[in-house]
Amino acid sequence: MKTIRNIALLVAGALLISLASCDKSRVYEQSKPLGALWSKDSLARFEVNIDDTLSTHSVYVTLRNASTYPYSNVYLFVTTVAPSGAFVRDTMECVLADESGRWLGKGFSKYWDGRFAMRKNVKFPEKGVYSFTIQQGMRLEELPGIHDVGIRIERVKSK
Repeated sequence: MKTIRNIALLVAGALLISLASCDKSRVYEQSKPLGALWSKDSLARFEVNIDDTLSTHSVYVTLRNASTYPYSNVYLFVTTVAPSGAFVRDTMECVLADESGRWLGKGFSKYWDGRFAMRKNVKFPEKGVYSFTIQQGMRLEELPGIHDVGIRIERVKSK
């Protein structure tokens, strides 16, 4: 019985490793928990070291919302700072639910995960550390129901 359990654990571990290694296009992915309320003053900051200035990339914002989130969308302010100090500030609308109130993204019951394109098919012009800062842009001082926010950068597959 103990041998079967050990074999099952080895198989499960190998499966997890193989699933994680399948995502070869991912350059960076990180998310930060926000707690029960996302304050207007609370900034989620991500530092990403970019070495590849030749490949094309897509940058996504990831969100996890609770099914109790009171709106169908969320506005974000995203600031990107290059290693040289040059920066760009974008305003994004992330649609979390359709017109009928059905949650979009992946999930069920209590939590829903969404991925929203910020920039597609771009090349990073400089090597070094890029800073991405995300702030909620809703008209509330404290926004309930958004539990995590993150950044994902993928290398675009060449055709």
